[in-house]
Amino acid sequence: MYSLSDFDFDLPQELIAQLPLPERSASRLLHVDGEQLRDRAFADIVDLLTPGDLLVFNNTRVLKARFFGIKETGGKVEVLVERVLDNRTVHAQVRASKSPQAGSRIRLADAFDVTVGERAGEFFTLTFPADVFDLIEAHGRLPLPPYIEHAADEFDEQRYQTVYAKEPGAVAAPTAGLHFDQGLLDRLRDKGVRFAFVTLHVGAGTFQPVRTENLAEHKMHSEWYTIPAETVEAVRATKAAGRDIVAVGTTSMRALESASQSGELQAGSADTALFITPGYVFKTVDRLVTNFHLPKSTLLMLVSAFAGYQRIRDAYAHAIAQRYRFFSYGDAMLLTRL
Repeated sequence: MYSLSDFDFDLPQELIAQLPLPERSASRLLHVDGEQLRDRAFADIVDLLTPGDLLVFNNTRVLKARFFGIKETGGKVEVLVERVLDNRTVHAQVRASKSPQAGSRIRLADAFDVTVGERAGEFFTLTFPADVFDLIEAHGRLPLPPYIEHAADEFDEQRYQTVYAKEPGAVAAPTAGLHFDQGLLDRLRDKGVRFAFVTLHVGAGTFQPVRTENLAEHKMHSEWYTIPAETVEAVRATKAAGRDIVAVGTTSMRALESASQSGELQAGSADTALFITPGYVFKTVDRLVTNFHLPKSTLLMLVSAFAGYQRIRDAYAHAIAQRYRFFSYGDAMLLTRL
């Protein structure tokens, strides 16, 4: 039985990537191949996949979800939209010296007012005066992860977004997908690798560390996902042909496994609070493309469940020794299910 301290490790600060590389596919790729750790270039993934394999991408699009504003009392606030509920209403984190009261208004970006509704746990319900997506796109700021120390600029607005991003709703990028550019996608398609898509709107909870030593006491954040019927058919056909289902990122993995709890992948939409730790029996995914994750994070626990606890410990130690770049703008791994 594992506990929180089993997923801690020391990471030199300078290995936390602060900027993306000039070219998306120029990152490094650590291929965890059984007991072997092989240092590759990310573009080598073309050689590591087989015709007929299915890459499953998360096509969520990151919102410009961060706002700075002022309460009616004059106090400053920072708002991070967590989830769009409908075209006028969101759940949001509101940081202020004193929490706003239900019924009060907040001026955001010196452009428009939102009305504060009831609080639900750590989130406030905010009502926008016009279409949420239009106002977010026009006045919001891209919410970079807390360990990236610069404010988002136009370069980040392009690069902290996958080239296939389509469905707006995330507040964090599905970062394994950031390594794919159109040229690499074309090479994979030419080889006979097939593509499918899911949508999981990544929430800010993805950055929250686990704080309970007993993992069973951790309350997992909830995220919304959808699995299209054509993705289910592609998965079934791939498995029938004896090829691999390759999840691009832990968010794709989480969507696929959440929709497979009956034992077989099902189409549809739902919220998931699935917490994957060692001992979990994977039902759909065979291989995983993923970045390097935070100490004590649920994502580190997920990859340890997938590839094996000691194998991941060894891979991370190797990555640190070889000066791989970590976290959202960092390098990647290719893992095979234990």
